[in-house]
Parts: sequence; structure tokens; C-alpha cells
Amino acid sequence: MAGRASLGGASAPRSLPGGVSRPRRSARAFASGAHAPGSIADWVERELDFGDVSRVSSQGGSAWASFSTLETTSGKRLFVKTSRSGPEMFAGEGAGLRAMHAACVVEDEDSSSSDSSSSTMVIPEVHFAGATPEGCRDGNSCIVMDHLDFGARGDQAAFGRALARMHLAAPLAPEARDEGKFGFVVNNTCGDTPQPNEWCDDWVDFYLNRRIRHQLRLARDGALSDLGERVCEMAPRWFEPFDASNPIRPSILHGDLWSGNIGTVDGRPSVFDPATYYGHNEAEFGMSWCAGFSDAFYDAYHETFPKTEERFEERRLLYRLYHYLNHYNLFGGGYKRQCVEIMKTLLSEGA
Repeated sequence: MAGRASLGGASAPRSLPGGVSRPRRSARAFASGAHAPGSIADWVERELDFGDVSRVSSQGGSAWASFSTLETTSGKRLFVKTSRSGPEMFAGEGAGLRAMHAACVVEDEDSSSSDSSSSTMVIPEVHFAGATPEGCRDGNSCIVMDHLDFGARGDQAAFGRALARMHLAAPLAPEARDEGKFGFVVNNTCGDTPQPNEWCDDWVDFYLNRRIRHQLRLARDGALSDLGERVCEMAPRWFEPFDASNPIRPSILHGDLWSGNIGTVDGRPSVFDPATYYGHNEAEFGMSWCAGFSDAFYDAYHETFPKTEERFEERRLLYRLYHYLNHYNLFGGGYKRQCVEIMKTLLSEGA
């Protein structure tokens, strides 16, 4: 999604949904023995236990943030994003990465396996996220995390298994883990669009109100709102296959899973730039129309996290609708037509 970037390693621009391109990032490195007071490198040396910062490499930036890699004398490499904007986006990104990282900690016999087909997802560890620390003059907000060298997408079956394992992991947030609630610890963004995540006891209520109706309000389009409300009124019937014997449990979701946010680290599956929250695992595939998932991916995923077949296609379209509405709000253009087509299809199938 526009406005965010990967966690290390320069790359050529990648086409985003809506015809937007990722900014080309230039790599500019310089060695430094003493860092200016108030710089991020100076703060890292003082506050994080990674030794001196021996090298700082600029990785370019986006319209709203600058990226850099810090090498330390301990051998740890850090990826840093700074921005003149407020702390909300980095705070949301940091909380999302931490929640996914916790879900992907390997706790079984696969932890010593070098076979990528049995590996969990690689998620960078976050060391700081939010308002720029007091005394630091590099922007108004920042995020500091492990630097990962991302490679191209790897084996789709391995990614499907790893994603399913992440979805099945016990949630980090007690609201989700102990109370079965849906939402997240902070509101965040999907692309540049605010994404409300206040906790809710019921998944269908959460999704219709915090996702579909939220996007419809942002669109301020009477025709879309009328169609969308009819879809929302019909939607609960598509969740009737779920009951006490087959409940929807809160899974940690990446939330914006398209091809530009998927890669590998040392051959193991990895994802980045999340719009994280706890929700129905099927909602993760709402961006599948530009994710390039293969049959091998879906087969491996559902071997690990079994599929509820009844009304699956209706739910699949409903989960896509959120992201099409979001793209209409972000980019305009032909996305309105696609939103209308999805809603009319849902209404015809639900009649």
C-alpha cells in the first residue's frame, strides 16, 4: 500500500494497486565515529544495548518518511524510519510487528529445522516506535527495528503453511487471547486511511462497523452507501456456518497482504508493512486480487487451517469489498465500479 516501505535492502520501484509506484530508494552510506547530538544514531548508542553505531546508510524515503540502516559494533543492523508526521502511523506499525513477531516465535521441533517448508514467518523485532525520543531532533516520530535483507517471494506452499501457523497462534493481546475480542491495541492505518480497531465482542459487528461502514462514510457517496447498507443487512447470513462448535476466533492478521508486502529472509517466508488487527482468518485474503496466491499456497494454508466451505465465496467477496472501498477512497478512478460490482454480486447471491 502507498506510503510505506520494506525493511532493508534497496530495490527498484514496485507498482502499487491504483497505479502508484513505490519510490526508488537510493543507498548512501557513510562511516561515523561520532554522531551529532540529537541524531537517531546518537540515541541508539545511548539507549540500546548494541554498541556504537559504526555506519549509517541512507535508504532514501517516501513522501512522508526517511529510511536508513544503522550498523553497530555488536554486529546488529537496524532499520530506521523517521518522519515529520505524528507518531500514530509508526506506533501502529510497531504494535502490529510486535504482535506478529510474538505469534511467529518458533516453539516446537521445527525451530531447529533448516527446511523453509516447515518454518514460521520471519518478522523483524521492533526496538522503538512512536514519538521521537526526547532530545532527538530527527523528525517528530520514528521506528527502529531489526534490519532484514528481503529476497523475492519464495515457495508458495511454505508461505501458506507459515501464514496459517501465524493465524493459529495464541494472540499476544489479552483482550483477544483471553476474552475472544476482535480489534487491536491501537488504531492504525491501511495505506494512508485511518483504520479503527476498538475492541468488539462480535466479529460480524466489528467487520461491518469498523471496516465496511467506516469506508462507506469516508467515501461520502450516496449510491455506494445505499448499496453498502443493503450488503451489511444481508451479511450476517453468510456467517451462519459459524457457531459454538465452529467459532470464529481472533487471529493476528497482517491486514494488507498483497504481493508488495511479501518476501523471504534467508529463504524463509516474511511479510512487512502491516495494517494489523485481530480478526477472522479469512479476512486476510481480502487483498488476494493483487497478491498472486497460487493453488499451492491455498492448499498448504487450508491443510494447516481448515476451510469452512459453506458461504465461503460470499465471505471472500465481502472481505475484498473493504480493500476495494479503501482503494476507491485512496485512488478514486475505476475502483468505484469494482465496488459496485462486488456489492451487486453479493446482493444477487444473497437474494
